[in-house]
Amino acid sequence: MENFKTVNKNTNATYFLNEEELTNFFKKNRVQNYSITNLTKQKRTRINKMLDVVAHLCVFAASVLATLLYIQNY
Repeated sequence: MENFKTVNKNTNATYFLNEEELTNFFKKNRVQNYSITNLTKQKRTRINKMLDVVAHLCVFAASVLATLLYIQNY
């Protein structure tokens, strides 16, 4: 289930809604008056960026350790 943040462009009122609540909310209100942000997608993207950084650090650390082992055994 995805979570959304809707902000009224005129009054800056913020609403945190799930999928079902969002569809019911826009049955009563116009979509043009609100900006919609998918919080679930934002969280997933943030976690993926952190995992990319960890992966790059692991590759860098492995290359440094391999270089040290090569120098030590030479």
